Amino acid sequence: MTRGWGIKLVTYLGAILLTMFILAPLAWIFLSSILPEASILLFPPDWFQYGLIYDNYNYIFTGQVPQTPLVTGALRTMISQEVRLVPRAILNSFIVAFAVMLVNFLVGSLAAYPFARLRFAAKTPIFFLITMSRLIPTVALAIPYYLIVQKLGLIDTHWALITIYSVLTLPFTILILTLYFRGIPKEIEEAAQLDGCDPFQTLVRIVVPLALPSLIGTGLFAFMLSYSEFLFGLLITQSIKTRTLPVILATVSWNPDVTWGLTSASIAIGLIPTLILVVPVWRFMVKGLVAGGVY
Repeated sequence: MTRGWGIKLVTYLGAILLTMFILAPLAWIFLSSILPEASILLFPPDWFQYGLIYDNYNYIFTGQVPQTPLVTGALRTMISQEVRLVPRAILNSFIVAFAVMLVNFLVGSLAAYPFARLRFAAKTPIFFLITMSRLIPTVALAIPYYLIVQKLGLIDTHWALITIYSVLTLPFTILILTLYFRGIPKEIEEAAQLDGCDPFQTLVRIVVPLALPSLIGTGLFAFMLSYSEFLFGLLITQSIKTRTLPVILATVSWNPDVTWGLTSASIAIGLIPTLILVVPVWRFMVKGLVAGGVY
């Protein structure tokens, strides 16, 4: 009995420490975004000595210069126009990531169903070629993809990022959906075929509704990877009309004149779209990914 309680205690303590390790940086980001610079840098900490401010957010969205209290101890008080690019960068990242998610919904399901149910020549080698292609390091693909995009005249366009991110995320989507489709009883599809449905109609009317958890899981996974991708966002985009959030945040972080508060506010704003999209359906997403991986 004592041993059982000991194992539970260690498990709970480990879970608490892991949760703190994950959530503490997020809490610090949101807290730093509403504290004056002097409060952030105080040691020992006295975070609420000067109260809370929302000037950092106001500056990012409106351009009004923060009027924080002038107190001793603030090491950096300058601002930068770069943080004002964050809202447009969020919009660019959201457009690209949402389009990639839709591509994964459509192309992923259409590609996975034949691998799960149909017979055709070289089916197994093609399937392994597609799934194993994701093992190629992204850095090794950077220059070839850049040259292809350059030849097509798509540099500094959303279309280039959408295409590249779709290619990078579809192997995972096809793998998970193929495994999930194989777990759906064939009798259900055979009954639909007896009612006159062809393979495409069976997929749309029967298989896709049954596989909705995996579709949502893989789609959101593709969204998050695309939303946070940095390398191709840096290589392909050249202006603010296409620059994505990770690239702009990197630019902000490299600037030594940006205050901690403005940097934290920029990061906090960038996190909001993913939290709004992912948190409400997190259980649904995990259920779909796990179900697709065990069949």
